Amino acid sequence: MIIQYHRPETIENALSLLGKPNTLPLGGGTLINTPAFLVPDATIVDLQGLGLTHILKRGKNLEIDACVTLQQLLESEYTSLSLKNSIRHEAAVNIRNMVTIAGSLVSCSGRSPMATMMLALDAELSGFDYSSKGGPEQTKISLGDYLPLRPSMLITKVKLPVNAITAYEQVARTPGDKPIICVALARWPSGRTRLALGGWGASPTLAMDGNDPAGSEAAARNAAHAANDPWGSAEYRAATAEILVRRCVLNLGDLENTR
Repeated sequence: MIIQYHRPETIENALSLLGKPNTLPLGGGTLINTPAFLVPDATIVDLQGLGLTHILKRGKNLEIDACVTLQQLLESEYTSLSLKNSIRHEAAVNIRNMVTIAGSLVSCSGRSPMATMMLALDAELSGFDYSSKGGPEQTKISLGDYLPLRPSMLITKVKLPVNAITAYEQVARTPGDKPIICVALARWPSGRTRLALGGWGASPTLAMDGNDPAGSEAAARNAAHAANDPWGSAEYRAATAEILVRRCVLNLGDLENTR
């Protein structure tokens, strides 16, 4: 049950509130009353008054404020086609108009298409750790390091590279369903290649990060070797992941040829 509600207008005020027990941040508000997230006698800190609603391109990076909605990012001229594709599969349009980028990443499971794509892009989160006994500390952390632990962090910004080419493929029961298996591939001009898989577990899985894309199919199969759950078997996911990776590699080749 929610017993207190606050709408701070500065980061400092938000952090002073979030450091108290039984206090939860509120972004788009789609999950706050669900049993998985609500705590007894909860105090809610609404982040919508902090002005974190901008998308900026700075050099080789895209900087996305934490309260940008999925629909805003989908409609941005700077968002790649594959990231847009993953966002479309993340949620229906009414939910996309409410859910924030930070809220989606904080609450995501391994079935999140957008988190899988952002993991492939080696997204960086900026914000403040408000669990420190010495007071809030400014911090930066890669999405890959953040997802397994989900530390008590007020995310203020998500940074993505814009100089990487990307591809995304998935298989689901229906076109609008979350994936049984999805694959996201990103390649930088340097040749660095990152492969992420989603569709099961608590978080998407990083299958490869290196300079030799030749092993991406084998990496995908290995990453899905134990991916059993009610939605699909590990054998099915491993075999399908190989096919999806092959498609992504072809798509990257087409993109490189058009540069």
